[in-house]
Amino acid sequence: MPQIVIENLFNLRINSSSVHRKVIEIIHENGIDWMHACGKKGRCTTCKIILKTGEENLSPPTKPELDFLKQGRLRRGERLACQAYLPTGEIVVRVGEINKFPHIDYSE
Repeated sequence: MPQIVIENLFNLRINSSSVHRKVIEIIHENGIDWMHACGKKGRCTTCKIILKTGEENLSPPTKPELDFLKQGRLRRGERLACQAYLPTGEIVVRVGEINKFPHIDYSE
């Protein structure tokens, strides 16, 4: 069963009964506010996740992600939540400082 742990949201664990879903869809379906300025189209980097563990549980990087890596707008260990699919397994992620919402309390 796919599971997302958001480390700096007090290790919030999100389980999904459906497989092969975009990370951002799983997060939003569970009532968590997650930034996305381009409408989840892979055209910006506002939905970026900082991947701590579980890279092997995600789909391979998409063309937009590879392009952002080349441009320096994404770093190794960062993925776009709107592009990465979580077919199975667990990932542990963090919200980047620049992508935090002011109305949400984050942990360290």
